[in-house]
Amino acid sequence: MKFFDADYFNSLDTTGKKELLAIARSGIDNADSGMGCYAQNPTDYEKYGAYLDPIIRAYHGVSADKKQVNNWSLSGIAGLPADGKLDVTKLGLDALSMRVRVGRNLASFPLPGAMTKDDRVNLENKMRKAFELVKAKEGGRYYSITPGSPDFIDETKYNELVKAHIMFKDMAADTYLASAGIASDWPYGRGCYVSEDKGFIVWVGEEDHLRIMAMKKGTVINDVFDRLKGCIDMIESIDGLKMAMSDTYGVITSCPTNLGTGMRASVHLKIPKLTAGGSDAKAKAVCKPLGLSVRGMGGEHTAIGADGTCDISPSGRFCISEAEIVTALYTGIKNLKAEEDKL
Repeated sequence: MKFFDADYFNSLDTTGKKELLAIARSGIDNADSGMGCYAQNPTDYEKYGAYLDPIIRAYHGVSADKKQVNNWSLSGIAGLPADGKLDVTKLGLDALSMRVRVGRNLASFPLPGAMTKDDRVNLENKMRKAFELVKAKEGGRYYSITPGSPDFIDETKYNELVKAHIMFKDMAADTYLASAGIASDWPYGRGCYVSEDKGFIVWVGEEDHLRIMAMKKGTVINDVFDRLKGCIDMIESIDGLKMAMSDTYGVITSCPTNLGTGMRASVHLKIPKLTAGGSDAKAKAVCKPLGLSVRGMGGEHTAIGADGTCDISPSGRFCISEAEIVTALYTGIKNLKAEEDKL
């Protein structure tokens, strides 16, 4: 609302007004929304840049002249240990639960907020064929919650996967996603691919067309980062899977908060002193100047662990490279552990 300009809105034709209102619908319906808008089509960021660009720059704290540059190479990144290994045992920590994920959208479809039921099912079927090629390398299978799908799973199996943090929750219950149109037609076109070792997962039909993630319990963050890169390269090399990208904004995502890299790199870290009393308020106050975000064990809007375990990740997404994000995670863990140890 802060950036809504009535003169700009009134300069649009009827279609433009409808499209801009669809982008802003989530914030109109939900006054407590942090961002308040979701792009409906990959072209929205350019087409409605007069409205969206100032929002993006303000949220990410990036000046108007900066553009996204994507880079996965750790070579020469500030803060990287001399041997190039992001090994948490060097920080005095044991094995941690580590995860790196990215959002991706296919250029040939509207973004989830503007998709029809047929769009959703067609995208899922396109990905089902792609996963047949992925399975040759990674094993595993695709689980669909689309009624009638050859890969359909029942409610019991779905709930089992949700409980194991493998599948995403019922989106229809999320008022932000419902207002944005992203949760429409639930559960059609939704599912997830899971590798044989459960270390590589792809969500289909959530907030973005694809959420691609690599995870493991280990000590070297490079392991999940490198695996994710390899798996993304494999998916993007499949014929017909061209991803939506922008020369200015990099990776195109539904939510402007994820633009740039679409990446979130995180670990589960025990910080019992910073979360004493069961509150994450002190942890968040310490993490903010360190460039870190704190979430509960199940992700956003969930509780921290009884033992003080929190989900810690760098907050930067836009005008930062993938390599810088994963290195910032390592540096952030080091700095956060120092704050915990002071107590």
